[in-house]
Amino acid sequence: MEFTRLRRELHLFDVFAIASGAMISSGLFILPGLAHAKAGPAVVISYLLAGFLASTGMLCKAELASAMPRAGGTYFYITRSMGPAAGTSAGILLWLSLTFKSSFALIGMAVFTQFFTTIHINYIAMALTVFFVIVNIVGVKTTVKIQISLVIGILVLITLYIIFGLREVSADKLMPFLPAGWRAVFATSGFVFISYGGILKVASVAEEVKNPGRNIPLGMSLALVVITIVYSLVVFITAGVLDASVLDNSLMPLYLGGRAIFGNIGALAMAIAAIFAFITTANAGILAASRYPMAMSRDMLLPKLFARVHPKRRTPHISILITGAIMIAVLFLPLEALVKTASTALILTFIFDILSLIIMRQSGLQNYQPIFKAPFYPYLQIVGLVGFGFLIYEMGLVQIAISLGFIFLGLLWYWFYGRIRATRNSALAHMLAGFSSKALRGDLLETELREIIRERDSIVADRFDEIVEKAPVIDIPQKVDMDELFRLVSQKLAPLLGESREQIFKLLMERESESSTVLRGGLAIPHIIVEGEKKFEIVIVRCRDGIEFSGAEKPVHCVFVMAGSRDERNFYLKALAATIEITSEQKFDAKWMKAKNSTALKDIILLGKRRRGLS
Repeated sequence: MEFTRLRRELHLFDVFAIASGAMISSGLFILPGLAHAKAGPAVVISYLLAGFLASTGMLCKAELASAMPRAGGTYFYITRSMGPAAGTSAGILLWLSLTFKSSFALIGMAVFTQFFTTIHINYIAMALTVFFVIVNIVGVKTTVKIQISLVIGILVLITLYIIFGLREVSADKLMPFLPAGWRAVFATSGFVFISYGGILKVASVAEEVKNPGRNIPLGMSLALVVITIVYSLVVFITAGVLDASVLDNSLMPLYLGGRAIFGNIGALAMAIAAIFAFITTANAGILAASRYPMAMSRDMLLPKLFARVHPKRRTPHISILITGAIMIAVLFLPLEALVKTASTALILTFIFDILSLIIMRQSGLQNYQPIFKAPFYPYLQIVGLVGFGFLIYEMGLVQIAISLGFIFLGLLWYWFYGRIRATRNSALAHMLAGFSSKALRGDLLETELREIIRERDSIVADRFDEIVEKAPVIDIPQKVDMDELFRLVSQKLAPLLGESREQIFKLLMERESESSTVLRGGLAIPHIIVEGEKKFEIVIVRCRDGIEFSGAEKPVHCVFVMAGSRDERNFYLKALAATIEITSEQKFDAKWMKAKNSTALKDIILLGKRRRGLS
């Protein structure tokens, strides 16, 4: 299915602003008081532990986004790793949960808007939703400019809070540091973990990020580090300037902290910062959530209208409008159960990302080529799965049941709608095919990943690529000698060059007798000149057990036979240089021997790192 790509115009700081703005909200301006009541001043350790746990999912998401920078984030990764049924269920669940969370963020402002207006929070939330829907339709760059301005404003106010607050910290207020023991600290880390959930939103707009292989992992990492430090310092200072009796269970901890440090001006400044923070969370939520239905529609798992992109603005305007309408509807629903359900879905997002990464890595897909790789595999992922499993358990049976209900509805939708329209294989099917029938194997996912790499790395096909695309491939399972190889090659080249097999064979043998074309252990690049004009062809050869070339110390496993007319001499030299550049890659030989078929062999060449623009 053909669809319009979204415009790539987001840079590193844009990614940082989306990710950090999505994290700063209730976790900073409401939860510290509730968390302090559970763990005391040691709540600062709870925030650090929660940040570490979030990093396990964030690093997995960063790898997946660097390998597959497409709109839809976790939905896209689940569909490509586990299949469309799992992707449909997760996509619908995550789309709705992000939409719900964005509505809750606007409702959460009520605690602070009361200081500035008597207008009911629902009306304020509706107005802001309409405003940000319009902004999101106008363009992602406009959306992010507002996001950057708000994030900078928040960080400036919080920085002042930290700088001046450190002077006011009283050691007496921080004692006892562990009033409820370490168990409470660990339990509270689960309570505040939701503060870091927004870090994953930015992957939904990966398709709109320039140089995504670098900017997404770096932007997400910087955002998580900065916000973790901010959380820890702010919570430490707040606990050090307020009595426990005042801080415990307060819904306005920074407002009270600002008053203790600066007086009434400080309190109002923190109220403004809180309002900005909730707005940035909602804005990032609309931006991220609207990409889920668009990505599902591209895969024909939702009606086509969701995939429509505004011809001028290059934004998914229909998906944005529908996401905004759901946000407004949610404002009038009972919130408590939906908040917990959305939080459960957010934790499931981390789990899905880790599972997707494990499957993609274990599948053996050749074209799964992340620029950034999550470290400490698989130990970091195991720690993440255990930690998130514990958090899911802590959410309670009701919320788990509601989430499972959404997943079941997603499966029903897939069975009656998506199953009869979408055709897609997955990394999981590819992996299972290694243990069962080869009939399960398919090149659809490898082909899609190849095109993603080309777009991600800005690879523009040149003449060398065009020749490789149509070049014959000879894949020889058993050991052969040079004569037998050249006879096989002659059969392929003769019809392409308009020469007889015998003439081609003769030219190949004569060329080899002049000097060996074996360039290094395992690689040979024979070349012959034929009569005529504007003729140039390549034959690609792999021999698993090796080819015995005269005078070669080791068997040759990779052969590129080039044949061209005299007027193609310059292009031959360029093609030779490109081939040497590609085959000099550190892991080339291992990839070459591991490639499953002729398409995979060509992909190694087509996606190889080399100078482009050969003509």
